[in-house]
Amino acid sequence: MKIIIVGTAFPYRGGLAAYNERLAREYVKQGHEVEIITFTLQYPALLFPGKSQYSPESAPKDLKINRMVHSMNPLNWIKVGKAIKKKSPDMLIFCYWMAFIAPCFGTIARFAKTPKTKIVGMIHNMIPHEPSILDKLFPKYFVKSMDGFVTMAESVVNDIKQFDTQNKPKVVSPHPIYDHYGEALTKKEASMKLGLYDQNQYILFFGFIRHYKGLDLLLEAFADERLRKFPVKLIVAGEFYENPQPYLEQIIRLKLDNFVELRTGFIPDNEVRNYFSLADLVAQPYRTATQSGVSQIAYHFEKPMLVTNVGGLAEIIPNGKVGYVIDVEPKQIADSLVDFFENSRSAKMVENIKLEKQKFAWSRMTAAIDGLFE
Repeated sequence: MKIIIVGTAFPYRGGLAAYNERLAREYVKQGHEVEIITFTLQYPALLFPGKSQYSPESAPKDLKINRMVHSMNPLNWIKVGKAIKKKSPDMLIFCYWMAFIAPCFGTIARFAKTPKTKIVGMIHNMIPHEPSILDKLFPKYFVKSMDGFVTMAESVVNDIKQFDTQNKPKVVSPHPIYDHYGEALTKKEASMKLGLYDQNQYILFFGFIRHYKGLDLLLEAFADERLRKFPVKLIVAGEFYENPQPYLEQIIRLKLDNFVELRTGFIPDNEVRNYFSLADLVAQPYRTATQSGVSQIAYHFEKPMLVTNVGGLAEIIPNGKVGYVIDVEPKQIADSLVDFFENSRSAKMVENIKLEKQKFAWSRMTAAIDGLFE
């Protein structure tokens, strides 16, 4: 097939770009002709909470990526839609994650439509973790322009239904493993690269930091006196997307200065494996969620996980088998951390992860999309 993916890709950075590029590679591997169409402008600087939208790495040489889409220029949307229509793809996949992009993607889809082209919405979030008025106004316009939808969690299907009056087809396939970060290092190698002591045990909180991700809950749990009898530290690795001061004050107030390692800048792809290779447990104490790319990095590096029972996280983390699924509550987080270290749960969980991760192959995601296409 001729497949066009519209969404974030190089030179933009982050999980969405990684997802789209990995999906494209899977389709290329299967023999399809694939092109990614990405942005000339993705967000205005005022709307982007991080320090930079752009990747510091080199452009991928194995993918066809065209920068065409200006997220705020309606004339551009029409032009891009018409350009795609001329290419006449068999399948056009829009990788959607927020309402801001709905008018842009919805317009491109309308102008790109041909009798031959099936238009698929790959929905990461239909309603974001921190909703705004845009999330009531814009999504319906986008949803109406799609022929069907692929999601990675049942909760997202329910969100789509709020805007889909035509009951279009929807399929759910779990977020595949992020396997492009390389092989795991030994703990000693990873500790040397990060300048940390390899005899400690480490809990890893990874990814950009916003209120909904619950770092404050994890810090409160980590202050539990029972954890001081273990040589365990918490690594916070990721960029603040909000004011860091409340977190820094919380660390001081809870007397955690000597137990928390802050690496709060953007973590480039070539450093991701250092953090996951060093970690004994990956913690995701989120207040809200759909699915999580962090879980799928943890699966790749075969690391036990602690997640809260929100969104689709519990769908992919069997409780007690590969990690813990708990309520959004510091006492439960602390109890699980104590159980993990006190009872040496790691080895058994890692063995279970090796079996469980086989469910999350990229070929399963493309099979789900192809099934929707058919």
